[in-house]
Amino acid sequence: MSDGQQRIRQQQRVAELCAGVVRAVSGERDLHFRGPRLHRGREPLPWFAPHLHPSADTDDFRSFRGVADGLALRIAGSDAALHAALKPEQAIERFIFEMLEQFRVEALAPEAMPGMVRNLRHRHAQWSLALHHSGMTDTARGLLIYTVAQICRARVTGQQVVEQTEDMLEATRFCLSPVIGHALAGLRRDRADQAAYAMHARDIARTVAGLLADAADDGEDRRDGADTDTRRGLFSLVADMDAEIVERFTAAHAGRSRVLDDASGVYRVFTTAYDREQDAGTLARKEVLAAHRERIDRRIAAQGVNVARLARQLRALLTDPTREGWDGGQEEGHIDGRRLAQLIASPTERRLFRRERQEPVADCALTFLIDCSGSMQEHAESVAMLVDVLSRALEQAGVTSEILGYTTGAWNGGRARRDWQRAGRPPHPGRLNERCHMVFKAAATPWRRARPAIAALLKADLFREGIDAEAVHWACTRLLARGEERKVLLVVSDGSPMDSATELANDAHYLEHHLRDVVARHEQAGRIGIGGLGVGLNLSPYYRHSQVIDVAASTGNAVFAEIVALIAQLRR
Repeated sequence: MSDGQQRIRQQQRVAELCAGVVRAVSGERDLHFRGPRLHRGREPLPWFAPHLHPSADTDDFRSFRGVADGLALRIAGSDAALHAALKPEQAIERFIFEMLEQFRVEALAPEAMPGMVRNLRHRHAQWSLALHHSGMTDTARGLLIYTVAQICRARVTGQQVVEQTEDMLEATRFCLSPVIGHALAGLRRDRADQAAYAMHARDIARTVAGLLADAADDGEDRRDGADTDTRRGLFSLVADMDAEIVERFTAAHAGRSRVLDDASGVYRVFTTAYDREQDAGTLARKEVLAAHRERIDRRIAAQGVNVARLARQLRALLTDPTREGWDGGQEEGHIDGRRLAQLIASPTERRLFRRERQEPVADCALTFLIDCSGSMQEHAESVAMLVDVLSRALEQAGVTSEILGYTTGAWNGGRARRDWQRAGRPPHPGRLNERCHMVFKAAATPWRRARPAIAALLKADLFREGIDAEAVHWACTRLLARGEERKVLLVVSDGSPMDSATELANDAHYLEHHLRDVVARHEQAGRIGIGGLGVGLNLSPYYRHSQVIDVAASTGNAVFAEIVALIAQLRR
């Protein structure tokens, strides 16, 4: 397993634990992390304050717990509508105002939760020291913001400033006392009244913003020897708090589409005349499929996969005990009325009881949806091996499985784009390509009969472009038509949706935006568990539950254990 995989999986575990803390403390059930950002349902929440952005590379787990506690207190203890109505417009003032509101809710941490108080204190100290060591406090403006953060939090919470930098603050604190002293006292006094507290916070934000502007006009940073990188780093902190932050791990990029926003989220398709759904077994000659099948079988043999053990793991995970009658003649259990006469005839007889017999039954359907865009071609053999082995193991476990794929019928829009050109190129036509959905193994088809069709995954000319959202909805529709109680969809992909004709005719994020909407809608419906298997890429911007897999480096059962772990998340 690569170091990158280990880091990403560790980050995912920490995010799950922190999300659980946020939900438990805030009392809101629909909160979860997508990448580093907290979401409520489909909507990302604001970033709130600078110390709520820990680094997986430099911060410890306790620091992440402090962030989770801080986010939960902010959600539970701050009126978002009131805060939005009172916050300043100017960026630096808004930055300081947001930070002070976060200090307010942290000061209201329940005394009955001393661990939470320690976590919050630890996180703020970690952030403070990282800011200091980065060189931000070497400039007059950086030291001013740092001092304001330290003395305001100390005053509101009643705790001491960070001991390691206390001496450095004295001169700046002495200069600040006459200009913000009255408002500082108000912060402590009115910390339980958000509206009254906000008036003092606005005064401090306005005063500090003025001092920062004066420092810029006087050129203090240049006299202090501050370089351009330090000044840029300082003002990256005080930038708009609603701006997106670059993720720390390689992840799919997910932006918003202005075209979809302007259309109230209504996704358009220019024409469906060329869309098709095909049986993958008809896409190549039998001799070609036989050769591809032989390649897959050699790859499976080289992997040394223990299919029987994998089937047992899946059976334990996806089956539920079901009543299958009674076993009589037992020495303990429920009294069997039919044997009471035997007790009279033979008083020493003890086998007068019966026990309920329960058998594990897998009332579950699981679908693999495979991205057959051009970039996935190099992974085709590995992915075919994975889904083939998993489908076989699922069948042994009694779980219904389906293998689907999606691509386009042509590059660069094909006939759909030519029709659009002949129609005069109307603006924002929506999806502008020939959609192609493929069935490699239907739910009703046994694995042995589907083996040749699964080998069609190695057919090179299948891999063109990818329209993910429509494929996810198609796969979900097929699952919903099934009678099984539990339904799971695993999407195997190595990147974002990509169709050049659609992006050029609409905007760059049209398909990404639609994918997030479709996945979120089905996740919220709660009838299907949807997970993303990222082939070397973190798919968390699209899928609430995701796992990065390295299909090239993984051997034996390692990659299958990661997939089973993701299925376990979806089952819960």
